[in-house]
Formats: sequence, structure tokens, C-alpha cells
Amino acid sequence: MPGRSRRRRALSSEAVLQVRNLRVYYGTPGAPVRAVDGVTLDIGESEVVGLVGESGCGKSTLGRGILGLLPLGARADGEVLYGGRNLVMLPPKELRRLAGPDLGLVFQEPMTRLNPLLRISDHFRETLKQHEANLSDAEVKRRSLETLGRMGIPPTRFNQYPHEFSGGMRQRIMIALALVLRPKLLVADEPTTSLDVIVEGQILALLADLKRNFGTALLLITHNLGIVAEACDRMAVMYAGKIVEEGPVREVFAEPAHPYTRELLRSTISLETTELHSIPGSPPNLIDPPPGCRFHPRCPDAMRVCSLLEPIEQRLGEGRRVQCWLHGPQARIPADGELPLEREAIGVADEA
Repeated sequence: MPGRSRRRRALSSEAVLQVRNLRVYYGTPGAPVRAVDGVTLDIGESEVVGLVGESGCGKSTLGRGILGLLPLGARADGEVLYGGRNLVMLPPKELRRLAGPDLGLVFQEPMTRLNPLLRISDHFRETLKQHEANLSDAEVKRRSLETLGRMGIPPTRFNQYPHEFSGGMRQRIMIALALVLRPKLLVADEPTTSLDVIVEGQILALLADLKRNFGTALLLITHNLGIVAEACDRMAVMYAGKIVEEGPVREVFAEPAHPYTRELLRSTISLETTELHSIPGSPPNLIDPPPGCRFHPRCPDAMRVCSLLEPIEQRLGEGRRVQCWLHGPQARIPADGELPLEREAIGVADEA
């Protein structure tokens, strides 16, 4: 669809956020956990980017690292460029000013994020007053009810407590709390976890409305590839702290370039599924990840080079990139002629 392709190019050319070689390490009594290890990613204006991968691959850490919401003991370096500033280098006070009006986060498990002792009205009042202290109580209520109304929450429930709402409605409230300050970028971390398919569909419709009416850029972290297919413009596949493939959703689904992406897609269930498929093994320990390509111990296409050399990122076309030796480039032969790999495995032709 040419119109859709032109739109993708326009979105990508106006990046709201640029992540460059971001690393996030957690300190441990032994070696550090390399939860995010050299990630590069752009998110364009009004663009929805899906971030997928198994649990333990660093998706949530990446989302929090982008927003500067890391726990004590975590260390980040690299660049997270927003509005001409590197968020990694900003002091906490400056980051707090951006959180809300510019950068929003929707957490997993809303019941654990909403204070059970506060009414929903108190949550909104606290959020708005923290960033816009001069707002009158009438304006706070007006903006709160307007945003909740967009989420399908009636005004009659404004003064109720979190436990009086269903899981789906609490998730809508969390999204409304993130939207009431009209952020330019929203990170949604598993926004449909534990919700039934009907409520999940409602949340997806709300995200589409958010993109359409607010112009908000969205990073959608999820395990659900069906959600990515329906709601996202582009997708990034994360494994063991690295993004191994990125591209337009339709292209990646139609022709996955990385074996991990292909295996994830094979593991999904559809109406055509006749046999269950899973990826053998589990993601590696990020304190001591395997050498070379981190997926090679589980990869059905692994070659010897995969266990020895880290793959070099390859561009497969406009907006598509992959880190996999199946797509080259050929390894260079050292000057002394010694190569610790089979020449056939890395595609190096014999010299004349």
C-alpha cells in the first residue's frame, strides 16, 4: 500500500525520540546484569512502535531506561535524545519536570500502581497539581473527567476507590492518568496483561484514538504479537538485551529476517494452528550472556561463526534492520591469514 509506506517515511523522519547505543546495567554482588546492551531505536511523531520478546529480554528495562525511571543500583549510559537533550545525562529534578507533560508511562498491573487509600479523583488531583500547580479545582475536575470520558469511565465513578473497578477499567484509569497531562511520548508496558479479549480490544481502540486525536508517539511493550499486528506501525524484536530485528509490522510478519523473530511468529496460535510450537530453551543469563550471537544456543540455523562473533547490523531495505549472520556481511580474514572459522560457514570464497 503506497500511501501507508509514504506515511511511515514521514513518521520516521520526524523522530520524537532517538535512542542511541543505550545500555542499562543492574549491579549485583557478582557481575552486573546487562539488561539493555547497546540499543538504538527511533520513535516518530504519532507513531506506534511495538517492542516484543520473551520475558527477561529487557523490554521493561528499556522502557524505564528511556524515561529515566530506574531503581537504585542501576546504571545507564548512551543517548536518549528528546527535544535536543540527552535524558540519560539530565539530573533527576529535570527528568521529573518532563515526566507527565512530555513523557508518560502506563504500568503493568494497575491495581499495584493505584493507591488503594485514595479515590480516583485524588489520583488525578495529585497528578495535575504536581505539574500545573496553578490549576483551579474546577479545572482539575474538568480535565480529569474529560480524559476519563475518553476512556469510557462515567463521571459518576470519579470519587470511587480503585478496588471498586474491574481490571479493565483500572487499566483505562491508568491510561487516563498518563494522558491527562497530554504527553508527547507514552511508554505502555503490557497494557493488556491479564485482560480478557473483549477488554483488550477496547484498550487497543483507545490506543488508536490516542494516536489519532492526541498525536502521541507510543512505545507499546507486549508479548502479544496479535496486538502488534493490529495496533503498531513498526516493531522491534528484543532478545537478551539487544534489538535483533526492526521494521514495518507488515514486512516483518510477512518475511521475518531473524530466526528468533521467525520462531516467535511460529509460536503464536491462530485459527490455522494445527500443532503447538515453542522455542527450545530459555533466554540466557544476562550476567554472563553467550559469546557471539546471543540466540545461537537456541537457533535452528546456527553456524559456527554465530558462537564466535557478534553479528553486525545489516540494513535490508528502508526502515528494516537485522543482526544475524544469515544476512552477512562476510567476516574479514586477518592479515596473517588465520581464520578460526570454516570458510563455508561465513561465506568467504577461496582466493584465486
